[in-house]
Amino acid sequence: MSTQDDVVESLIATRGRALRGYAYLLCGNLDDAEDLVQDALVKTFSRRRAGLELDSAEAYVRRTILTVYLDGWRRRGRWAARLHLTAEPSQTAGPESSTGDRVDVVAALRRLPPQQRACVVLRFYEDLTVTEIARRLAVSEGAVKRYLSMGVHSLEGVLGPIRPAPTQTLLVRER
Repeated sequence: MSTQDDVVESLIATRGRALRGYAYLLCGNLDDAEDLVQDALVKTFSRRRAGLELDSAEAYVRRTILTVYLDGWRRRGRWAARLHLTAEPSQTAGPESSTGDRVDVVAALRRLPPQQRACVVLRFYEDLTVTEIARRLAVSEGAVKRYLSMGVHSLEGVLGPIRPAPTQTLLVRER
């Protein structure tokens, strides 16, 4: 049986890069991704969880990364709606410059609203089913399908048509 400190150290050593990558896909900024992972680790391991092993610890941390990301977006959204009442923005958004025909997937993900981005990342990066995504986000399967549809449609507008994954040939057993 490993101690909680051993689990944290092992998780950071073996899966830290993957966790940062997951957080980066959600927020689109390396510094913010590192902050998300750190916040998730603190939230996950600040409570003593009996019997928490490496595999289940990663699942807890990934779920917490998603929760912290969505909570932060909601909080920023509330303040952004009131920001214009107190201050002028220091910069104005300009048109995005593209380099050649290639558009970065992370830049395209940044354009999606957080719920759509979370669904797309969970579906295509985490390879979760619609049911699993709905359970993680605590929304209906219909909402997940709608977010995925709108997200993929928006990504296709930026990246071009997205080809479906090759289908596997089903083997039929003869009786």
